Amino acid sequence: LPYEYDALLPVLDEETLHFHHDKHYQTYVDKLNATLADYPQLQQMSLTELLTSEDNILASLPEEARKSIHNNGGGVYNHQLYFASMHKSNSVENHPHGEIAAKIAECFGFYDVFKTKLKEAALGQFGSGYAWLVYDNGSLEIVKTPNQNIPPIHCKKPLLLIDVWEHAYYLDYQNRRNAYIDSFFSVIHWNKVEERLQSYMEK
Repeated sequence: LPYEYDALLPVLDEETLHFHHDKHYQTYVDKLNATLADYPQLQQMSLTELLTSEDNILASLPEEARKSIHNNGGGVYNHQLYFASMHKSNSVENHPHGEIAAKIAECFGFYDVFKTKLKEAALGQFGSGYAWLVYDNGSLEIVKTPNQNIPPIHCKKPLLLIDVWEHAYYLDYQNRRNAYIDSFFSVIHWNKVEERLQSYMEK
């Protein structure tokens, strides 16, 4: 983790982060590594390349290996972005700033409208999955994905995501996904979101 296990209190406690990071996320890492161990040529590819490449090597893999890369690679990618998108907030009003704030105003009108739409996507994701803020051709968009799927990141560049798998919040909130999402906004690491946006805009 890029912070201590108690850094996100009272939003998420140490037990939740230990289970989520050290058990669930680690399982995706271990299973992906176990799959890649049989394919040295794939070990030279980045995680993004593994998940988006249409390389003949990937296409020629057995279905079980392709499925493992899709599911476990997606699990690694999504969790890395999720954990890096949070930090300890010293402010009750944890708002975006800089270019990301300007883009949110441009695309959604007001920050509260953006919050409402992202929350609606997170609540509307049936079962397990994620709600995302992505950058697409100069604009911001909110999308959702089931399970460990990722958006088509060749065009929809991830800026931020909310993990709505139950293991992300159940120890703290039980079935109250609504309360977890409301609390999540107070720990968003807007500096990281700003950095991602800037890197996409420079390309």
